[in-house]
Amino acid sequence: MISEEVVEKYLKAGSIASRVRREAESLVKPGVSLVELTEAIESRIMELGGQPAFPVNISINDVAAHYTPMPGDQSMIPDSSVVKIDIGVHVDGYIADTATTVTLNPAYEPLLESAEKALESALKVIGNGVPVNYVGKAIEDSIRMRGFKPIRNLTGHSIDRFIIHSGVSIPNYNDYRAKHKLVDGVYAIEPFATNGEGLVKDSPTIAIYSLRGAPRPRDELLKKLWETYKTLPFCLRWLSKTLESIDSAQRALKELTTHGRIHTYPVLVEASGGLVSQYEHTVLINGREVITTTI
Repeated sequence: MISEEVVEKYLKAGSIASRVRREAESLVKPGVSLVELTEAIESRIMELGGQPAFPVNISINDVAAHYTPMPGDQSMIPDSSVVKIDIGVHVDGYIADTATTVTLNPAYEPLLESAEKALESALKVIGNGVPVNYVGKAIEDSIRMRGFKPIRNLTGHSIDRFIIHSGVSIPNYNDYRAKHKLVDGVYAIEPFATNGEGLVKDSPTIAIYSLRGAPRPRDELLKKLWETYKTLPFCLRWLSKTLESIDSAQRALKELTTHGRIHTYPVLVEASGGLVSQYEHTVLINGREVITTTI
């Protein structure tokens, strides 16, 4: 059972995430800098009393997840694009995770609707004791009836304090192997829909990292990262602001990766180059409360 004090922190995180998500949708326009958009969203989270639970993801067209701008990134929102915005907010480590998609081409609205309606379908069936493949079936049926495919190797997930993916996966299709049941706790439900083949693959680009565990006392950089982020993801863009330079940040990340001290998150792209849409809410299963729909 989650205590009332903890629930209040989840609700605050959810309220901030919901408000920032809605504001972010209005900022997506052709020619907008991805660095400026991302940092505006992250700054707004902090203005409202939260902290980013991970670097804001801005994933465009066939990119499905894990893209956050690098320092000095010159990328801009393209014309006629499909733009996913994935936002995490935490209050004292208690996380709300939410996502939305904006399109700059009306022809892609059905793709967006397929993921949005799939999320609505999933939220109708979730509850304590519900097998997770039932949730996946609701998502898959809703997406396929609109002529698209769910992305089968991306999932929703359980959430715990300072842990964005805490062990339970919620498939986006009717995975007959996934018979475990939802229990009292916090879960992110996030359907992805595509006009491609329905799988993602790793790209060579890595922009997001997280610590694998608490550091040894003598490792000053790891201690600093642990004090700031615990196991939450961070990015080169953030780290370059706290170290002497971008080069020193890159060297530090390379060394930590080589020694297996950090986990990397490759940018994920749709395997056949298909366009991808995404919607996401965070739910407290006890009471079936969706915490990322209120302001």
